[in-house]
Amino acid sequence: MDIPEGIVQSAFSQLLGCRLQRLDKGVAEVALSLQEHLRNRAGKLHGGALFSLVDIAMGLACSSAHGFDQQSVTLECKINYLRAVSEGEVLCIARVLHAGRRTLVVDADVLQGDKLVAKAQGTFSVL
Repeated sequence: MDIPEGIVQSAFSQLLGCRLQRLDKGVAEVALSLQEHLRNRAGKLHGGALFSLVDIAMGLACSSAHGFDQQSVTLECKINYLRAVSEGEVLCIARVLHAGRRTLVVDADVLQGDKLVAKAQGTFSVL
């Protein structure tokens, strides 16, 4: 999918250090390396950073499904944190399950290697 880089990366995703790995129709894969400023008080990857990674990947999956000429916003998102991340990189794979005219339902897995770190599902509104 040929999308200009400025459309894909927001200032916030750059601040976190998110890196787009793959973008296809209805699918986005975004990587995030654990950096010192993303650690919680216990030294692990902060849950807010993981949630932001999920939201960014889901938003890109939505945009790739309905077109980057339309905007979408998160209506709701539920996440289950399954494993702490102490070092390395995680990859979020977001897939649009349903793309309607007004809403999209998106599923996301956050992986570190072959280990599931978090599982999420969200609903997005097309503006």
